Amino acid sequence: MKTRLIFLLLFSVTLCAQSQQSLIPRPESCVLGSGTFVLGDNPVVECADAGLRGMADSLQAQLRSLGFPGGQKSGQITCRVQNSVEGQDESYRIVVKENKAMLEASSRTGLFRAGQTFLQMLRAGNGKVRACRIDDAPRYGWRGFMVDESRHFFGKEKILQYLDIMAALKMNVFHWHLTDEPGWRIEIKRYPKLTAQGAVGNWHDAGAPARFYTQDDIREIVAYAQARHIMVVPEFDMPGHATAVCRAYPEVSGGGEGRWKHFTFHPCKAETYDFIGNILDELFRLFPSPYIHIGGDEVHFGNQTWFTDAEIQRFIEENKLVNETGLEHYFLRRVADMVARKGRKVIVWDEAIDAGISPEKAVIMWWRHDRKHQLLKALEKGYRVIMTPRRPLYADFNQDASHKYGRVWDGYNAMENVYAFPEPVLHLARGYEKQLMGLQMSLWTERIADAKRLDYMAFPRLAAVAEDAWTPETGKDFSRFMQRLPLFLDYLDGLGVYYYNPFNPSATPEPAGPQKAAAEQ
Repeated sequence: MKTRLIFLLLFSVTLCAQSQQSLIPRPESCVLGSGTFVLGDNPVVECADAGLRGMADSLQAQLRSLGFPGGQKSGQITCRVQNSVEGQDESYRIVVKENKAMLEASSRTGLFRAGQTFLQMLRAGNGKVRACRIDDAPRYGWRGFMVDESRHFFGKEKILQYLDIMAALKMNVFHWHLTDEPGWRIEIKRYPKLTAQGAVGNWHDAGAPARFYTQDDIREIVAYAQARHIMVVPEFDMPGHATAVCRAYPEVSGGGEGRWKHFTFHPCKAETYDFIGNILDELFRLFPSPYIHIGGDEVHFGNQTWFTDAEIQRFIEENKLVNETGLEHYFLRRVADMVARKGRKVIVWDEAIDAGISPEKAVIMWWRHDRKHQLLKALEKGYRVIMTPRRPLYADFNQDASHKYGRVWDGYNAMENVYAFPEPVLHLARGYEKQLMGLQMSLWTERIADAKRLDYMAFPRLAAVAEDAWTPETGKDFSRFMQRLPLFLDYLDGLGVYYYNPFNPSATPEPAGPQKAAAEQ
């Protein structure tokens, strides 16, 4: 409520016009007309296509749940899929007149996006929408959000809530980081010790009880995401960041020393590749995504044993791999080939650009902001690229100079810097624009142990990322984004989400990490 009062004091606009001016992400085109559409007590969504009935019923239920005071009959609401809406799969059109609203798109996905926009307009206008025509389409096809649940586990209800918020923001990829050093978080029937032992512990408490998702949980979450036209992409890290796996099954461990013990898979054993292949088979039955993220980064942290193991050294020599880096690249090529034979593609971090994986089999995620040449190199080698640089798109970095528990790297990731992306690097992609799949915000959780802090670090920056990825560069304006933001914050209030309020920071103090020591690691 305080957020809305601030908004109304700062920006005096009519309630009906406000419903368009408060949309996030900002649509490509919005032309206002005369008259007002009113959502009455018992709205009905009509559609002639029986195949759209389920989507129409879902939208109708959401409209009725808004609960605005009525007292009059609702305007007519219709939806349809038709070819006259030009553009890509997610393009849509909304035409609002005084007594009716038409939502139309060239696909079911586009129609779903139209419904989310219409819901935003009604929330912003308290059930009233000024007559208008909106024509809209996304800037990028990959509009992603990654949550790390290996370091700390947050559970099904939180993930379902995030999928709802992503849908409202027209984001379409949930990248789920389920495996890493502290814990393995997904049930694999063939290898029960992955959860019995590998799911024990988290970043700050190695003895914490095992927490993971059952396969039934995964199926439920994937189906929930699909209903919101969101693709779920799992991450199964290798050859490094495999500590939880190798702790449970040391026979596939590649060694490592000290805190890096069991950090890597053994890169030479046939048993390792059989093990990985069996896990992939179960993952692919759970996740219909054409992609799986396999990591491929920071292998040097825990490959010390590779330099002294006689079997590994002999394998390097016999296969003319030159050195341990060559062996790492061999591993990645072999797994990429394995995944390709199963009909999928790998996504790898930008360290893997030089591994020699065919661009037909892999997508690169550029994450090292201080190595912009890696972005250009990936494009020059023919890879499609997803941009998620630490600065400014890692959400575990602080968002304000006063914050003390998040990460800092020559600065922090303030909202304004998040919103400015990707324009500062687009000159590097000149001539390669079609290879840029899009961008995502990545939320690592070493310093995040509970849902309150998870929310605080994600929001409202995720809204800025959503607009970066959807709205054309010519439609972006940070000051106008900030004018539209308060109504999104009201939406978060209604969900019980604890966010950082850039308009009133003292009202939303920074939650601490799990422990001060853990938070500052």
